[in-house]
Amino acid sequence: MAERIFERKIYQKMLDWKKNSNGKTALLIKGARRVGKSTIALEFAKKEYESYLAIDFSIAPKEVHDLFKDLSDLNYLFLRLQLIYHVNLEIRKSVIIFDEVQKEPLARQAIKHLVKDGRYDYIETGSLLSIKKNVENIIIPSEETRMEMVPMDYEEFRWALGDHTTIPLLQNAFENKISLGDDVNRKMMRDFRLYMLVGGMPQAVNEYIETNNFNKVDQVKRSILELYQDDFRKIDPTGRASLMFSAIPAELNKNASRYQVSSVITNEKSDRVLNIIADMKDSLTVNVAYHANDPSVGMSLHENIMRYKLFVSDTGLFTTLAFMDKDFTENIIYEKLLNDKLDTNLGYLYENMVAQMLVAKGNKLFYYTFPKQNSTHNFKVNFLITNKNKVCPIEVKSSGYKIHASIDAFAKKFSNKIGTKYLIYTKDLRKDKDIICIPIYMTMFI
Repeated sequence: MAERIFERKIYQKMLDWKKNSNGKTALLIKGARRVGKSTIALEFAKKEYESYLAIDFSIAPKEVHDLFKDLSDLNYLFLRLQLIYHVNLEIRKSVIIFDEVQKEPLARQAIKHLVKDGRYDYIETGSLLSIKKNVENIIIPSEETRMEMVPMDYEEFRWALGDHTTIPLLQNAFENKISLGDDVNRKMMRDFRLYMLVGGMPQAVNEYIETNNFNKVDQVKRSILELYQDDFRKIDPTGRASLMFSAIPAELNKNASRYQVSSVITNEKSDRVLNIIADMKDSLTVNVAYHANDPSVGMSLHENIMRYKLFVSDTGLFTTLAFMDKDFTENIIYEKLLNDKLDTNLGYLYENMVAQMLVAKGNKLFYYTFPKQNSTHNFKVNFLITNKNKVCPIEVKSSGYKIHASIDAFAKKFSNKIGTKYLIYTKDLRKDKDIICIPIYMTMFI
């Protein structure tokens, strides 16, 4: 199968780094495995430099690893690398790629000296870069410009399908609050559900384009999930990280006010898995929403690390994870999901999708719960984002919009802090008093 090179938004950020840094920093691209880091680095090197040298530390020979144990003679280092990889490097016109740099921490530590030398540009790519065992005993270089690479967003997905028209039209409708009409919205929702099912992992998108076969797409996603589980077992040999990741769909489906560790791991408590949560977050395979004890512009100052909700970073992977016990041979579940006919509450699926889209826009995730009067239940605002000096509450629904009690109660409780209120659902764009009701595919414009 031919590997496609997909258009990715991070490419422009890389161009900005090359222009503004002018060799003064290395570019570090962080991301989950199979998100496209190596591909974009190689494509950038081919297009933007006269020559490049790419070292994949996951397969590099011992002699390459050994070169980074002694940096006293950089002339020798560069000569040996050029001989080993049969590449001629041009001063200030070439780039060296350290791929899977977490496999050779000394190469990452060397960045300080290599950047100071100034002969070439450097791009580092890797996953699990912040995990303790990958950074212990080395000095983390400050001469890094760091970027996080996330799964393909919905616009990138449409680009992959050859569609550069739909998203600008939807953005215009959002900005001018123009309703699309029920027929158009139904078509847009069907297109968007395809994205929710396939997801934004390049390998899965490529498989869909090549085969148009959901079963084969699902097999690709299962192989990616297996890689993630292998990583979690390395991060946490006790198996708790793996169990917590697998339980994300089930925990979201409970519609509880937090991820309940004790229901996943018997007798386990939230305060004993904080390091595991931090490592899972650093792996960029999950998105974490923390409870904001004080919903205000400075929510990061008031996040409660003991109360959180976990989301899978790619909703295509989430869909497969949620139905791992099912056989997709006949694509039954995929077809029903695509046509919105699966007999189950899909609120948790849409909530994961909104989390992914908010993160892709650069938002940190926060949520808020507070008790209802004379009730044992809570109001739950799914997400909070800030706009200037105001807080924008977001409620997510998988179908209708008639009831939005949580947003109403939240707006009343914090009336002096409230900005635009959003209800994200599956119907057409409209206003319900002072609440903006938008179809989920417009979340990317918030």
